[in-house]
Amino acid sequence: MFTGIVQAVAHVAAITDKPGLRSFTLAFPAGFCAGLEIGASVACDGVCLTVTRLRSDSQAEFDVMQQSLNLTTLAKLAVGSPLNVERAARDGAEIGGHPLSGHVDFKATLASIRRPENNHVLRLQVPPRWMRYVFAKGYIAINGASLTVAEADRQAGWFEVWLIPETLRMTTFGEKSEGAELNIEIERQTQVFVDTVRDAIDERLGPLLPALEKLLAASGQSLDALSEPLRPREAR
Repeated sequence: MFTGIVQAVAHVAAITDKPGLRSFTLAFPAGFCAGLEIGASVACDGVCLTVTRLRSDSQAEFDVMQQSLNLTTLAKLAVGSPLNVERAARDGAEIGGHPLSGHVDFKATLASIRRPENNHVLRLQVPPRWMRYVFAKGYIAINGASLTVAEADRQAGWFEVWLIPETLRMTTFGEKSEGAELNIEIERQTQVFVDTVRDAIDERLGPLLPALEKLLAASGQSLDALSEPLRPREAR
C-alpha cells in the first residue's frame, strides 16, 4: 500500500527490452534507497513495481510486464525521463493522502493548464466509463500523487485539480504539457459505493432501466449523478 505522498523524483537511467517485459533502471536521490531490498515495492508514477535488482546505493532495477506497459504511461518513458516515486508504506505510517494500491485504472489526457497566482490548475480529459467515479471534493491519484478533485463535469468528461508550489516542487507535474498522458487510480471506496448503487438500481428496475436512463439524459442527468449526494463522508 502507498499513501499518495510523493517522496522524490527519480530518473530513468537505462532501459532493457526482454521477451514479454521491459526492465527499467531508475536513479534515485541520495538516501531514497536506504534499506531498500529486492522484492520491495515502489510506486513509479503511480504504478506499483517490484525491485528485481539493486545496482548501487542510488539505483534499482524493475521489470514491467507487457500488460502494465499497455495500460500505463511507462511504455513512453525514455532514458532521462523523470517520474514520481514513493516507497511502500510501513505499518502504522501516517496516511497524508489516501490509501493507494498502485494499480492504475486508466490513462487521462492533460487537456489544459491554467496558472493563477501561486497555483497550477490541471484539467484532465477522462474516458467516459470512468467519470462515474470522479466527484468534486473527492480523492483521486494522478501519477501516484493523492489529490483532491476541485471541479468535475461528467457530461463533458473532465475534472480539474489545483496544485500548490510545494506539490510542483516535489513532483513532475510542473514539467507536463498539454496532451500528456497521466496514470489515474480512482479512490476505491468511491468505486465500491458507486458500483453498489448502480447494481442495486439495475436489480430493482431491470427492464425499466433503459427508459430511466433516457428520461434522465433528457433532463441533463444520469444514473452516476444520482449517487453523488449519497456518497459516504469518508470518500470526500
